[in-house]
Amino acid sequence: MKNGKLKCCIITGSRAEYGLFLPLLKRITKEARMELQLIATGMHLSPEFGLTYQQIEDDGFVIDAKIEMLLSADSAAAITKSTGLGLIGFADAFERLKPHWVILLGDRFETFAAATAAHIAKIPIAHLHGGEITEGAVDDAFRHAISKMAYLHFTSTETYRKRVIQLGESPERVFNVGAIGVDNLSTVKLLSLPALKKELKFDIDSKNTVLVTFHPVTLENNSSKRQMNNLLRALEHFPYLKIIFTLPNADGDGRVITNLIQQFVEKHPLSSKSFTSLGTIRYLSLLKIVKAVIGNSSSGIIEAPYFYIPAVNIGDRQKGRIKPSTVIDTSPETKDIVKAIQKAVSPGFLKTCKQRISQYGNGNTSKQIVQHLLEKGIIKTTKKSFFDISC
Repeated sequence: MKNGKLKCCIITGSRAEYGLFLPLLKRITKEARMELQLIATGMHLSPEFGLTYQQIEDDGFVIDAKIEMLLSADSAAAITKSTGLGLIGFADAFERLKPHWVILLGDRFETFAAATAAHIAKIPIAHLHGGEITEGAVDDAFRHAISKMAYLHFTSTETYRKRVIQLGESPERVFNVGAIGVDNLSTVKLLSLPALKKELKFDIDSKNTVLVTFHPVTLENNSSKRQMNNLLRALEHFPYLKIIFTLPNADGDGRVITNLIQQFVEKHPLSSKSFTSLGTIRYLSLLKIVKAVIGNSSSGIIEAPYFYIPAVNIGDRQKGRIKPSTVIDTSPETKDIVKAIQKAVSPGFLKTCKQRISQYGNGNTSKQIVQHLLEKGIIKTTKKSFFDISC
């Protein structure tokens, strides 16, 4: 080890992923026995998605490699080609940086490319949020594939830990550490409502503001336009609401959803506003004060309950995830979305949200991850035996 330090390479390809990684980045930086390596790729390097690598640098982190891989298109062919470009870029970066561990989170195609390159290079992978299910997204298969390439597994619930073991991973390498996003909720200093209004340049309040994030359901054909239109029609049933949209990730049909949101905001400029990237502090500050979260983001399932905020979960993108009682599942039909929003903002349901029990840990995830990595240190081989569960 260089200077006796364990070189841990974290890879981030999106604003949301970086926000989740933030507590782990900080902890590794402060750990004297570790050396942080950071690779930015995907949406971070795209003007269309706000060049968010600049936020990483503004936060004081050094980016050791920037891997351009995102094509300016959202078709299946473009995503496939972007994955191929990522493989090439990660191969070069790993050869130069020679990390002892590659740390990956989740299930996106950028993450899959990084995992494949690390696996071929025989670099051990530590994977966060394995064992989860999102039946409506191509990411579901990516996640399980990454789990099979990973050596260490840090799951967000005990159910997911058991599922990774069911994939044939040895129990002694699979740890339930909770969801890393919960770390941020208890440690990040959030903005006051006046400060947040100033930052957003939008007149929000804590009684009638909702946060809307809707991503493409990538295992469905041509459903994005219809489902997004249905959601927007449903929102028009609530003219008193102030609506903050966060734009979708670089997934297939992402531009379709972005264009529809922008048209809606142009039509309703006094009651709605969209953002390519809110950043971690603004997003969490907003999440704490909104009336409800609406869409199909995992944030409504994992982070929103921490603040006792109800979530309307639309369609099948998050189908299969463990959901707390603060989440209302609904079909992507307008009338059903309207009913779900009405329930979410009702005084009775808001009262039940105050009784939520977190299923995703207590905010010490990054501490546990660092401890396990230090215990493993540098491993000599990434060979694994398939763990068979006794029937």
